[in-house]
Amino acid sequence: MSHLSDAQLQELQNTLLEEKKDLEHHFSANGEENTALGESLTDSTGDLSTVDNHPGDLGTEVFERERDLAVNDTLNDELDQVNQALGKMEKGTYGVCEVCGQDIPFERLQAIPYTAYCIKDTPEKSLRNDRPVEEQVITPPPTGAGEGRQEYDRRFDDADAWESVEEYGTSNSPAMAAKRDVEDYDDGM
Repeated sequence: MSHLSDAQLQELQNTLLEEKKDLEHHFSANGEENTALGESLTDSTGDLSTVDNHPGDLGTEVFERERDLAVNDTLNDELDQVNQALGKMEKGTYGVCEVCGQDIPFERLQAIPYTAYCIKDTPEKSLRNDRPVEEQVITPPPTGAGEGRQEYDRRFDDADAWESVEEYGTSNSPAMAAKRDVEDYDDGM
């Protein structure tokens, strides 16, 4: 016996069917083969070659393609969950947590109609915190590199270059100086 009333079940079923319709429309509007983006990069971009005038253009295309794959993968998982929820409705097991077997509150089902878990038993989704293997072989930057490095190492670098060059005056001749009646290169500034 379900803890949900017939009206609540009908509302949730309508929400799930609407969600399913929207997800299926996404895949049909983008072409069924586009769910896995099976076409080649040259076909999807419409270019004759993947070698373009600028390497950044190809990088942008690859980024966009990877993003589309991730979005399609997420939406495909959501469609599977919606179909599973509709199947549970037919079997009469909808609204029951798969872990503890307790009833999932109606308010939670309104928020996430395809959920299979109560709040307490929802699996955690966390970002991976492992670091790229490349970081194990990269030489660390020198001490004091970055912001405020001149305060610590007092070596000559590009920031000091302008001050050194400025001591020599400009490349203007006395005739081209901004001031009138200049006879020396140092006075022309």
